[in-house]
Amino acid sequence: MADQEATGGGGDRPRVFSGMQPSGEAHLGNYLGALQQWVQLQESYECYFCIVDEHAITGEFTPAELPDRVFDLAVSFLAVGLDPERSTIFVQSDVPEHVRLAWIFNAVTPVGDLERMTQYKDKSSRRESVPAGLLNYPILQAADILLYRAQKVPVGEDQVQHLELAREIARRWNARFGTLFPEPQAILSQAGRIVGLDGAGKMSKSMGNTVGILDEPEEIWARVRTAVTDPQRIRKNDPGRPEVCNVFSLHQHFTPAERIPDIEGQCRAGTRGCVECKQILAENIAEHFAGTRERARELKAHPDRVREILDAGAARARREAAQTLDEVRERMGMVWRGRLQPTGRPG
Repeated sequence: MADQEATGGGGDRPRVFSGMQPSGEAHLGNYLGALQQWVQLQESYECYFCIVDEHAITGEFTPAELPDRVFDLAVSFLAVGLDPERSTIFVQSDVPEHVRLAWIFNAVTPVGDLERMTQYKDKSSRRESVPAGLLNYPILQAADILLYRAQKVPVGEDQVQHLELAREIARRWNARFGTLFPEPQAILSQAGRIVGLDGAGKMSKSMGNTVGILDEPEEIWARVRTAVTDPQRIRKNDPGRPEVCNVFSLHQHFTPAERIPDIEGQCRAGTRGCVECKQILAENIAEHFAGTRERARELKAHPDRVREILDAGAARARREAAQTLDEVRERMGMVWRGRLQPTGRPG
């Protein structure tokens, strides 16, 4: 096929790809950092949303638990409003072309580029034995995105470096084999970094500092009441600093805008205690996700419906992925059947 300008698959709307590791039911960090934005993107983009189980196996996991974690995350996707009629929702390992394209991208990606990745340096420094998958993780990410020729990728700040590597891989492959892949642009999350309840780092299930979006109100309160607040505020009447209080940062996401000035003012004046402030936050989180919990209960009562959605999404994704991989293999000389001519032998 002749060289052509790289596009996002030829549709009327720009194409978006994003994925999330299957850690079970989504938590506030997943929602604020990604899912809330994904739901909005469905309005303007052709969206591919993937549960990236092949990425998950580069870390610690239990094989017996992985299917449930995939299912529970799928329920979270659908319960918050990802719509299979408007988005392609699927599981990564159901589309083998992801790893096939990743292997091809290994041929154009220098090891030095992978070793410079901040996340690789951080994670590898904490392991005695570093699996090759951890080093090659960003190559599989690039394959995830470029397989669907996505033009936009919603990411948090911690993934910008990986996206830039995906752009560089697209440039290198295009320069050698002809322009096929667009260089995907970032859509940065507006939520910023979501700090965990412990106030010590990113909200993460492995850190035990999360609130589940499908938790019942009493579970939400049990978690929120443990949240770290302004360390300077020791007694109820001490003035607080909302700008450094993690509880206040969550109020800004879940408490009605008209109540924020009161929350902030009473914190600064020391006229409302932290426990009461947490109670208000817990109630607002529970109210925000009331409809989500109800939809999740309905989905869990009909698991076959969830599996059908994932199967249908994988079928759509495979069709698109196969077209891209066929074009890649054609350009790289990897399609040989029907081309070889008999050489003949001298008599």
